[in-house]
Amino acid sequence: MYDAIDDPYTYDGSTVLINKLDLRDQKELDAFELEISTQRSEEELPNGQLDFDHFRAVHHHLFQDVYDWAGMPRTVRISKQGNAFCYPEHIKAQASKLFSNLKTADFYRNLSAMDFAKGSARFLADLNAIHAFREGNGRAQLSFFAMLAHRAGHPLDMDKFDPDAVLSAMIESFGGNEAKLAVEIERLIAPGDSRRE
Repeated sequence: MYDAIDDPYTYDGSTVLINKLDLRDQKELDAFELEISTQRSEEELPNGQLDFDHFRAVHHHLFQDVYDWAGMPRTVRISKQGNAFCYPEHIKAQASKLFSNLKTADFYRNLSAMDFAKGSARFLADLNAIHAFREGNGRAQLSFFAMLAHRAGHPLDMDKFDPDAVLSAMIESFGGNEAKLAVEIERLIAPGDSRRE
């Protein structure tokens, strides 16, 4: 659960996010959001240039049935467990810088599995710190990252995905230590990867 200041995304007197089904119970909303976003993730994801607009399109695809603001950067300050994410007035600039660096790095193509894991761990850590959306950042990040890995020649084996281990690694990366996240990424790289060393 996020902490937010003066949150226009929630129902009055509640922490439940305003949603298209007008669900006012958090457990019901969580269940609906998970079911729908999971279904959407199994569909073909939007094509794009692996830039911020593409990332936004992925978020919109996953959450279009749940929130009117799907794919739109948040306008409120949020934090989790006392850790503040990027202020909304800086999201566009920080995202522009991050995705420009990704392009400069040639989207981590032609790298060994280890080097891909290290570079992309930094990207994911920074993307998570920006936390562009009011909700659904983790799922959008994972879907986008799977596309990035595939295009870089390092497709992920999602059968090996351990949500708790990845979440723990993401939390550590928020403090500037991406080593654990790099290990988790390398573990997910499909065994048939021709550049695996």
